[in-house]
Amino acid sequence: MDDYSEWVGRSETRTDIAAPAPLAGLAALLDHDVSPWAPGTVPPLGHWLYFLPDARQSVIGADGHPRRDGHGLLPPTPLPRRMWAGSRVEFLSPIAVGAALTRITTIAAIKPKRGASGDLLFVTLRHDIAADGVPAIREEQDIVFREAATGPATPPPPVAPAEPEPADAVRSITPDPVLLFRYSALTFNAHRIHYDRDYARDVEGYAGLVVHGPLIATLLMDHAVRAGFAPRRFAFRAEAPLIDGAPFELCLARQDDGARLWARDAAGRATVRAEVDL
Repeated sequence: MDDYSEWVGRSETRTDIAAPAPLAGLAALLDHDVSPWAPGTVPPLGHWLYFLPDARQSVIGADGHPRRDGHGLLPPTPLPRRMWAGSRVEFLSPIAVGAALTRITTIAAIKPKRGASGDLLFVTLRHDIAADGVPAIREEQDIVFREAATGPATPPPPVAPAEPEPADAVRSITPDPVLLFRYSALTFNAHRIHYDRDYARDVEGYAGLVVHGPLIATLLMDHAVRAGFAPRRFAFRAEAPLIDGAPFELCLARQDDGARLWARDAAGRATVRAEVDL
């Protein structure tokens, strides 16, 4: 496999403003009449609505992401399939709406691996975000690049529902193309697996449109906020894709120092797991 050591430590700096309009869009997406967040502050994970991608249309690849040719921060790789696999986030201080934001993104690690589905490339990005010069967010984000799908998706064999893990709070979500489109619009995410059903099925091998990993994480965070949590740390990891049209459940189990969260599909399997620490 290629040696990516020279890419580790590379960084870029971007700036933005914590504008209120994306937060109003997020509240609408999460189906709130009145925002449940502290007035005048960006909610937990609301920083994902800023520093949006701004690559020119002429450099967009077949999947909707910028081509990975070594001209940006990310290293060049021939692996065509991209997934946001998880994040670990620390909330250091509140971000006021209207604050001037600065984000320094550094490549913390690059690890090629060989898995059951072929070659994989794990890239860990560290984001350090300051609001009006004060450190506000520290995040490690895991991106995985994978080989091309070997063929169209085949329906999985039916399985008996798993014994559900006990949860203190459960909420059902039915993801449809409108929900996925609105989140893509909020985050300027052009990855075709979220809106182009033919591409998602025939090129990337999914059974349908894929629910964004960070959207599921945001729904889980919202589930925790609705339960009264104000987290200082949050972590999530994706374990299996969720496909549009099939209801899934947001689950929360309280712990002494926070809560465990997970998204549970119709078969009772956890597809995304998360934790919040107080």
